[in-house]
Amino acid sequence: MPDPSAKQESLPFVQIFTDGACRGNPGPGGWGVILRHPSTGTEKEFSGGEAVTTNNQMELLAVISGLELLTRTSRVEVITDSVYVAKGSLEWMPNWKKNGWRRREGKSWKPVKNEELWRRLDSLLERHDVKFTTIKGHSGHPENERCDELAVEFAVKLQNQSDL
Repeated sequence: MPDPSAKQESLPFVQIFTDGACRGNPGPGGWGVILRHPSTGTEKEFSGGEAVTTNNQMELLAVISGLELLTRTSRVEVITDSVYVAKGSLEWMPNWKKNGWRRREGKSWKPVKNEELWRRLDSLLERHDVKFTTIKGHSGHPENERCDELAVEFAVKLQNQSDL
């Protein structure tokens, strides 16, 4: 029987650094992503955002966008300062799925917040072999700081457009 870890080792390895930002919550928001292919040394930056959003939505969209940019199934290390995204992906999502994308709140069941984004992320996590590494935000981590700059820059651009 073939060793499944051998198949995973043959997949290309990519690091995805992410961050999200929001000017008000809700308000105009942005996300920033750095894709790094350590084997080739190539690195690319991406950003985007929405006119009315939340910080959690931008953190989710940063990871989703980074994974959607990959053209091949890959082994991925997502480096993020969002405990919400990392913990949600690893700990909460399996239960949400078992419970029909609902979460327990007290004695009642409530829909999962940002369900459409979590579902998008779920399908990407099924395609790629993803490991999450959480780091402390605004602590001088160079790639996280750069992703924050990209995210804030996009959010400010959207904010300025809405001020016109």
